[in-house]
Amino acid sequence: MINPWQFVKEAKNELFKVVWPTRAEIIRITIVVILISLAVAVFLGAIDFGLSKLIKYVVERR
Repeated sequence: MINPWQFVKEAKNELFKVVWPTRAEIIRITIVVILISLAVAVFLGAIDFGLSKLIKYVVERR
């Protein structure tokens, strides 16, 4: 079994090897995520609205 202190030391060394995104990349990716989230919300809202109207139409038709 590995020594806990050795594990922490190796984990810290691995973090230095990570290529972190630049500020511009983070902003660009965040904007893309927000836009996709809004698009999915609008799409699901439209489906919900349409299905509610359809169910209301079918129930009232009886």
